[in-house]
Parts: sequence; structure tokens; C-alpha cells
Amino acid sequence: MAEKSRDHHRGVVLRSEWISRHMVRIVVGGDGLADFATTGLTDHYVKLVFPLEGVEYPEPFSVKTCRETMARELWPRLRTYTVRAWDPDSRELTLDFVVHGDEGLAGPWAARAKPGDVVYLLGPGGGYAPDAAADWHLMVGDESVLPAIATALEALPDGVLAHVFVEVDGPQDEQKLGSAADARIVWVYRGARRVGEALVEAVRALEFPDGDVHAFVHGEAGFVKQLRRYLRVERGIGLDRLSISGYWRIGVDDEGWREVKRDWNREVEAEEAAAIAS
Repeated sequence: MAEKSRDHHRGVVLRSEWISRHMVRIVVGGDGLADFATTGLTDHYVKLVFPLEGVEYPEPFSVKTCRETMARELWPRLRTYTVRAWDPDSRELTLDFVVHGDEGLAGPWAARAKPGDVVYLLGPGGGYAPDAAADWHLMVGDESVLPAIATALEALPDGVLAHVFVEVDGPQDEQKLGSAADARIVWVYRGARRVGEALVEAVRALEFPDGDVHAFVHGEAGFVKQLRRYLRVERGIGLDRLSISGYWRIGVDDEGWREVKRDWNREVEAEEAAAIAS
């Protein structure tokens, strides 16, 4: 495959380390990241490109060309991951991966990744950074959202109040989260419960401080829907003060979720509008 392409970056794995029981950190670098750049958002993401084994792709390699010239079942698979850190001077891109054995595509790849492995990626995209003018911040997510929450906490001004709720399997999945803010971090242990069930309960139990809140709520679509309704309808938080999205959905892979997510969002918005109007 070609070293450079107009629609992707080519990175090389530099090193990796396990930072918790189920999360591995991969640092990617190389000259193929020369055009990579971020813009100060804390939820920047990239789409990792996974060519299918045994498939011959057009040269020079391009996701766009693959989609224009190949059958859909042969397209490279894309998986979305948050940028944990980007150092433009050293051209080092840090990505954290949740790994549950052989489940999924990107997680097993990350668990086996070794220096010299090549990875292709698209992006970055993004849309959120904590508003420095807010009186306080609410950050909520499952382990897939930990990189974005960690990055946002690092960006908060000294002393600003932040209530943070992160759901993980158990104590061995906790991470050290650094911040100059007054960050009140609650680790919610899932155990055998459905993803997000305990997290919704924890957020609903919070006594909301006075003042303007800027909220960031992401993760599995089921609990995101519940919390969106709670924050919008019961708490009256405007969409302009809320970054909220289903990163993933139980029982659906990345391709399947992208196909239905727009319609799902429309349904959620319609239900929410009806509830606010009633």
C-alpha cells in the first residue's frame, strides 16, 4: 500500500502499554502523520482503517477509491477511537483501546500490536471542549469515553467544579485522572448489570449545583438516550450546553450502528420534543 494518500494517514506503532485491566494504550508515529493536526477539542477522534485479510486493494490505497470501485462486503472496516493525546513536535498520537478478549476488531488488534505495525487512519474529527465560562461541568460515560473525559479534565481551569461519572466493570479498570479542576470523580462499577444501568442511577442521584452547566455525556446508546431525556426534559438543559451521543450500541458493530444512528437520533429527538411540549 502507498505511503501517503489524500484521504488517510499512515502511522506506525511505536510502543504500547496496559494502563488498566481492560485498556491498552498504543502510541503511533511516523512520517505518515506529517499532515495530522488537532484544533484544541478534547473529543477529537480518528477512524482506524482495517483492510480485510486476503483482499487486494487498489493502489494507491484510498478508502474513497475502495468504496467507489469495490463491492461493499470488501470495503475496509472502520473503527472510531478518541485521540488521547497528540504531540505535533514528536508526531506521536496516543490512542486507548478497550479490550475484552477476542471480542470486536480494534481491541484484539491493539492487544497484539507491536512496534513497527502499520495502521491507517482517517481524521481527526470532533466537536467538544469544556466551556471555560461554565459554572460547573458534568462528564458522564462508560470506559469507551474515558480518553475523552481524561482529556477534558486536563483542559479544565484551576478550581472549576466538575462532577464526573465513569462506569467500568470493576475496581481494576479505574485509571488515575489528572486535573487542576475541583474534579469529583465517581467510579461506577457495572458488575453483572446491564451497561449504563448503574451509571444512570448515579447521575440521577446527583444534587445539581446552581449555575450554568456544560455537560458531556457519551457511551452506549441505551443509557445515553435515558440520560438525554433526563437532562433535557427533567433538568431543562439546552442542547447548546450539552454534548451527547451514542458512541456504540449493544449487539451492533460499528458499521451497523453508523447505518441506523441517524434514524435513531431522529426518533430520540422527536420523543424528547414531545415530552418537552407536554
